[in-house]
Amino acid sequence: MTHIFWAGVLAMAIVVVASNILVQFLFGNWLTWGAFTYPIAFLVTDILNRIHGPTIARKVIFVGFGVGVICSLIGTQIIGEFGPLVTLRIAIGSGLAFLLAQLLDVSIFSRLRDTGWWKAPLVSSIVGGAVDTALFFSIAFSASLSFIHPGTDVSWAGDAVPLLGAGPLAPLWVSLAVADYLVKLSIALIALIPFRVITSKLGNTQMV
Repeated sequence: MTHIFWAGVLAMAIVVVASNILVQFLFGNWLTWGAFTYPIAFLVTDILNRIHGPTIARKVIFVGFGVGVICSLIGTQIIGEFGPLVTLRIAIGSGLAFLLAQLLDVSIFSRLRDTGWWKAPLVSSIVGGAVDTALFFSIAFSASLSFIHPGTDVSWAGDAVPLLGAGPLAPLWVSLAVADYLVKLSIALIALIPFRVITSKLGNTQMV
């Protein structure tokens, strides 16, 4: 394995750990600070995919998944003011969303890798981010999936509020999901800059 691979492993671990911590702190009414760090995982995956290919990218994803599971298990054992810092539903939603979305990102990137340099990372991050957001928020907070862990009280997330404070009435968790995805879209666009710089510097970007 090259130093680039191990740098990717370290970067993915840092992103996952930081996001697990920062998701506990609110930024405004609809976001947590974790919403700004988590999308960097897609950047790490895409850079590794471009440089090393999908096999190595998937290995780093599984490392990140393992780190996430460990962090979630630790969080379920830490009791805060309102119960465990990480509920079982959040742990399951976070793990499944991360694993499936990241693997989807790799698959889409690989299919588009021979197109314009920007298309593969942008499209894969947009689609992967949508899957990640939909899976995590529905598993963690949707009332229709309460059977996953009936003991977790997420009734607050089902309160009907105007979408993002101004739209039609919808469950609170839907506003949280929409705001989260908007951040993912923004970061997917911004991340094209470091993606281009890093892969160009390493001499592995396919120019068109």
